Parts: sequence; C-alpha cells; structure tokens
Amino acid sequence: MRYFLIGIILSVLGVVLSIILWGVDQAYMITGGIGIVFIGISMIFSGALLSGDRMRANYGTESTEDRRNRNTITIRTGLIGITNLIIALFIYYIIN
Repeated sequence: MRYFLIGIILSVLGVVLSIILWGVDQAYMITGGIGIVFIGISMIFSGALLSGDRMRANYGTESTEDRRNRNTITIRTGLIGITNLIIALFIYYIIN
C-alpha cells in the first residue's frame, strides 16, 4: 500500500510539472515517463531481459536472501510504475 501511495505522489508531482512546462494538453507526459522508467527498473531486476540459460545460472548462484531482496525490489518498483502508468492513461483519456 505504501508503494501505491509513493506512485500516486510521484504522479501528482509529474502532472503538476507537466502542466507547468507544457500545459494541460500534455499533462500525462512526465507521469508516463516516470511509469516507464520504474517498469524498466522492475524488468531489469526481475531478470526478464535475460536468456533462459543466464537466468538459470543466476538462480543457481544467488542465495535465498539475495533472491528475496531482488524480488522485493521488482515488486516495489513495479507497483510504483503501474500506478504512474494507470494515472497517465487516465489523464490522457480524460483530456483527449
């Protein structure tokens, strides 16, 4: 729940900054960018961009604590990114 709140706060700040920079017509730009960046970080930490043999090798060599930390970071950044993307899409469809 805390990471949804962080995502909402980042979205509000992004919308306000977008309105200041570009006006109401482009209010979704910074919020969408923040969402894409956090989803990208989530993809990198999850290992989704690796090949199967590299994922298997990483899984075999990392400890359970490292795996737990990696999964925690993946979920947290994913929640922040999804929140930002949902708000950006919502604003986009309201304005256009």
